[in-house]
Amino acid sequence: MENNKIPTHLGIILDGNRRWAEEKGLPVFEGHKRGGQIVQKTIKWCKERGIKILTLYVFSTENWKRPKREINFLMKLGKNALKKDFKEASKEGIKVKFIGEEEKFRELPGDLLKSMKEIEKITANNNKMLVNFALSYGGRAEIVQAIKNIIAKKIPAEDIDENTIKESLWTSDVDLVIRTGKEQRISNFLIWQTAYSELYFSPKYWPDFTKKDLDEALLDYASRQRRFGI
Repeated sequence: MENNKIPTHLGIILDGNRRWAEEKGLPVFEGHKRGGQIVQKTIKWCKERGIKILTLYVFSTENWKRPKREINFLMKLGKNALKKDFKEASKEGIKVKFIGEEEKFRELPGDLLKSMKEIEKITANNNKMLVNFALSYGGRAEIVQAIKNIIAKKIPAEDIDENTIKESLWTSDVDLVIRTGKEQRISNFLIWQTAYSELYFSPKYWPDFTKKDLDEALLDYASRQRRFGI
C-alpha cells in the first residue's frame, strides 16, 4: 500500500471484550486479558505500516459505571502492561500519552498513575510514533475542558475560531476510525476530531482482531475518496 494512502492518525474503539468472553462461556476478565494482548500487537502492526498517530479508546467516562471488581481488574491489567511494555515502547521510538479527564485520573490507583507519568516522561522525546491511550475519556468532556482552557486564557470572543479550539484539545484530527464489536456508532470518541473521519466498522470482537483485519480496514480506507464535506 502506498504511504500516501495510509492514515496519518488512526483511532480505534476497542469494543467487545465482555461479549467475546460471554459467548465463549468465559469470565469477563478473560476477555479483557485477551483484549490487552491485542492492544500490544496492534501498536506494533500500526508502526510497521507507517501510521504516525494511534489513539486507542481503552476506557470511557461511562465505563466507571461498571462493577467495581471489573474496574479494579482493568486497572491492575493496565498497570501490569505498563510495567512490562514501557521500556519496549521507548526502545522502539514510540511516544506514549494518556488523554482523558485529569480529575478522574486522581481516582486511579496510585501505582497505576505513577506508571503512567513515568512512561510519559521516559518517552516524551520519541518521534517515530505517538500512541494516545484514551483513558477515562469522553469527547464531550474534552470539548468542555477546551472551552474552560480558552476562558482561562482570557482570549477575546472575536479571536476564537476553529484553530483556537483545536489547539486546546487533547489530540489532533483523525483520518480513520475503526470500531470493533459489531456496533456502529462513535460512542463519544473524539467528537471534534472525527468530524471528517472515515469510519470502518469491523464485525469482529476486539479480542479476535488480527493483523489481517487491520489491513482490510486500511485497504478499504485507501480505496475511498475523501471529500471533507465537498
